[in-house]
Amino acid sequence: MKKFLVIALTHIVISLQLYAQGNYKASILAFQHELNEEYKNPDKSPLSTEERNTFEGHHFYPIDEKYHVVAKFEKLPAQSLFQMKTTANTIKDYDVYGIATFTLEGKEYQLNIYQSHQLRTQEKYKDYLFLPFTDLTNGHETYGGGRYMALAIPVGDIIELDFNKAYNPYCAYASGYACPIPPKENDLQVAIKAGVMKHK
Repeated sequence: MKKFLVIALTHIVISLQLYAQGNYKASILAFQHELNEEYKNPDKSPLSTEERNTFEGHHFYPIDEKYHVVAKFEKLPAQSLFQMKTTANTIKDYDVYGIATFTLEGKEYQLNIYQSHQLRTQEKYKDYLFLPFTDLTNGHETYGGGRYMALAIPVGDIIELDFNKAYNPYCAYASGYACPIPPKENDLQVAIKAGVMKHK
């Protein structure tokens, strides 16, 4: 009887794990679908009409849960102004809203998380945080100028960073955009093989 219970409980645990993994994969697939649909939409896409007509979707790395990390979050004092350079040689005002500390493949990393002065005045984006970063895949498997991640203001001292949702700036697809350049503080000395790959 005890042996049966152990086996039954083991199956339940495995089933729950598979269910959780399935839900997680589904959430990333939904993100990928939404991103692809945005790039097909003429009102939102940086692609030309010709490119939209032939666009079949972004190239993504295989979904890998190790790149979904829970980070320690340290909120910084208000008005930690950071003027971020853009690809158009302009400046955009952000606050360094907080610092995320996390472990990946046995090593600890830190990333600065920013809040846009412009976007935080809009109701839709008042809780929006911005994470630009570079890593060792840039220029090879991913866009050379780095990638972005969209986040929300967390409740408490932890924040989820999901690199499977890393996406390219519009500058990876077209000229004429003023894309924020990831600061050197956010250069990860590790290959983040997750999210959107180089535009082909």
